[in-house]
Amino acid sequence: MSSGWIPELFPKDELDGLLGKVRAEAKSAGYLDTPDQLFEFFLDKVRKNLHLGLCFSPVGDAFRFRARMFPGVINCTSLDWFHEWPRAALVDVAARFLGEIEFPTDEIRAAIGAHMAHVHLSISEANLEFLAAERRYNYTTPTSFLELINFYKLLLGKKRGKITDQINRLEIGLQTMKSTTDQVEALQKLLEVKMVDVGVEKEKTNELIEIVGRESLDAEKEAAAAAVQEEEVTALTNDAKAEKAAADAELAEAIPAMERATEAVNCLEVKSIQELKALANPPAQCIEVAKAVLILKNGEKRNHAWGNAQKMMNVPKKFIEEIQNFDGNNIEEARLDMLKPLLA
Repeated sequence: MSSGWIPELFPKDELDGLLGKVRAEAKSAGYLDTPDQLFEFFLDKVRKNLHLGLCFSPVGDAFRFRARMFPGVINCTSLDWFHEWPRAALVDVAARFLGEIEFPTDEIRAAIGAHMAHVHLSISEANLEFLAAERRYNYTTPTSFLELINFYKLLLGKKRGKITDQINRLEIGLQTMKSTTDQVEALQKLLEVKMVDVGVEKEKTNELIEIVGRESLDAEKEAAAAAVQEEEVTALTNDAKAEKAAADAELAEAIPAMERATEAVNCLEVKSIQELKALANPPAQCIEVAKAVLILKNGEKRNHAWGNAQKMMNVPKKFIEEIQNFDGNNIEEARLDMLKPLLA
């Protein structure tokens, strides 16, 4: 604003193009065909035709600081002070924005717009009193008035939304009350019908009481007989408990033997079975064990020879798997009878 020119605004090639465009007009205006003369003509043309409007708010210290740092803001400009909006303008602006809101009548909309203008102007009067009392300026701008309108619209929307929610809740409550009333009336009618049925059932109950009174005597006789049967059942129960205790004792003795048998099976190895199977004359204990396995696993009744046992162990890995999968909890009684001499 001070010199009319921003240094390095245009690159040299663009500046040469601009000077070339104004060359003819500059010559006709009496300027020499030199770069300096053409550039001066260009700046003069810019000064005459380019106009800038800078808008500053007086609120705060920003305008004062900028005017002090850049004197051209004051020295090279014409200051136009825009005064406050008149009441009619404020009312028109309020009516324009309030037109977007639905009101019951236009009179209410006009009254609200007039009140907004009154509030905004009352602040201006308070600013004068503040200046006289404190010797300090306080400004209200058109933006303040627009913020007042926006705040009113926001607050009105929230209040209307809250009231709408309350209306909806009230309608739902009324509908629920009406539904409940209808249900109560239906239940009352149903109750009247049920009371008739209750009278009939009451008569049947009285008749049933008489029958029960007669049958109770028979029931007492049956109870005496049941007491005798109960004594017999108790005796049988005690016997069963004694047998169960004996069985539990036998089971307690058998469990360690079963665990040892499981450990003996788990320690079998293919190599060991191969060595046992290869024996031509094994010890007597090996022959007895092989005979027991033939009886338990295959149910062999007669052929308990060592050769038959070797056939049974022909495939050691398969033989071990069969021994491991053997169901020791469900053994035929005949096989156990055949095994008793060996166990003895």
